[in-house]
Amino acid sequence: MSQAGPNSSAPKIRPDPMIISGGMGVNISCWIMARVVSMMGELGVVSGTALEIVYPRVLQNGDPGGHVRRAFAELARRQPAFAGSITRLLDKYYIEGGKSADKPYKAVPMGKLVPVEGPAGPDSFWEPVRELQILTIASNFAEVWLAKEGHTGQVGINFLRKVERPLLWALYGAMLAGANYVVVGAGSPSELPGMIKELSRHAAVSLPLKVYGTRSGGGDFRIMIRPDTLIGAQAANLNPPKFLAIVSSFGLAQALASDPATRPYGFVVEGPEAGGHSAPPAKMRFDAKGQPVLVYTEEDNADIGAIAGLGLPFWLAGSYARPVRLRQALAQGACGVQIGTAAALSGQSGMAPRLRARALKLAAANELVVTNALVSPTGFPFKVAQIPETISDQTVYQNRKRVCDIGLLQANYVAPDGGLGYRCPAEPIESFTAKGGRAQNTAGRACLCNGLLAATGLPQVRADGYVEPAIITLGEDFQTVRELLADLPPGQETYTIGKLIMFLRQGTT
Repeated sequence: MSQAGPNSSAPKIRPDPMIISGGMGVNISCWIMARVVSMMGELGVVSGTALEIVYPRVLQNGDPGGHVRRAFAELARRQPAFAGSITRLLDKYYIEGGKSADKPYKAVPMGKLVPVEGPAGPDSFWEPVRELQILTIASNFAEVWLAKEGHTGQVGINFLRKVERPLLWALYGAMLAGANYVVVGAGSPSELPGMIKELSRHAAVSLPLKVYGTRSGGGDFRIMIRPDTLIGAQAANLNPPKFLAIVSSFGLAQALASDPATRPYGFVVEGPEAGGHSAPPAKMRFDAKGQPVLVYTEEDNADIGAIAGLGLPFWLAGSYARPVRLRQALAQGACGVQIGTAAALSGQSGMAPRLRARALKLAAANELVVTNALVSPTGFPFKVAQIPETISDQTVYQNRKRVCDIGLLQANYVAPDGGLGYRCPAEPIESFTAKGGRAQNTAGRACLCNGLLAATGLPQVRADGYVEPAIITLGEDFQTVRELLADLPPGQETYTIGKLIMFLRQGTT
């Protein structure tokens, strides 16, 4: 059979995008922003973190525009087995016209796991309660489907490997919606290629949990998704998305690429300037009190030439949201760049408008400071923007009552009865230590779950009227933000994500 010539009508293989809008925070990289980026021919990535909390809160706010209900209806149409469950979710969470602003949000079931019958062997298998399984699938389906609605562009979704309990159900929901890329960081994502392959066939998939108190820190406990119990056994195969591993070193990239079972489609290579969770410095330093000081040096930058030598597609991230940096990335063999901070501060991100306005005002005056702190319950360094009236303000931090009522970053441990227990260094100290945690690990820790939900305008309201404060994570480079703000017409307070994409494309001319 002869090959089609260059002028034939055979469809051309679409190349990888040059610009990726990163999957930031909780709902900061929302479907609205990702949709615009994708319609412009780049890769719009939504954040898959805590969508099973975000969507019920949006429903309780009245679902402005009806987007959640429309997306849930589409899932029920495609997968009729979900129809009854979707109806029950809407009955439970949807409030016509929205709840009163001074009323708390109804709680979603926490991600505690229950044992299930699994394949014969030494491991025990666990899953969330049924409602949370469906809610996680439906929310991730909806976020990807809304980002893809009405165009043929490519859409990706970002997950944190550290947030492992909802991961299988979140990934499956995104794949049911036709996600084109899956991007995973905050831990080694070596299991993702195999998980994607199996879920594309609706096969049962398990993932080892990290559990303190087991022989090797995990392995005896696994979470397991069983698609046949969710949608039946006759579903057509799904198109597997391309998997991009977020790495910060050549060592991890090489390890993943060296084994066909763990090899990703490509990499996003993040430098230490990027926002959110970061890998710790290669050499830890300590102050006079013995507390770690997070100082990054040239040694912490990945060897880009060596990563290029692996022969897989890659994108560079961390202070790359400038035309000259895009040009440099392309010259180093990268497919392009991933952008975060400048996208997070655009008018189409999911950041609460009043918080975005504060951040932009500080950035324009060159007064926005971002610190690398150990506030995250995970123990990973986490970038925190210093903005008044947020958790970065020590008075706000100290006045907040410790509570762990969402639990996405809880650590698993073996409970006295041999089952699974959960603890978080951001919960009340006496509760954490009663579960075997060390009191020193609670110092400076903040509840990212509540803080990041507040950053997207969905703060929990406590019974006494206390409103959870926000925590905002951004990267360290605001040069592009300042340039775009300086170019705005009078009366316009922020730039659009489309303006940012066009600005970056100047690097290819």
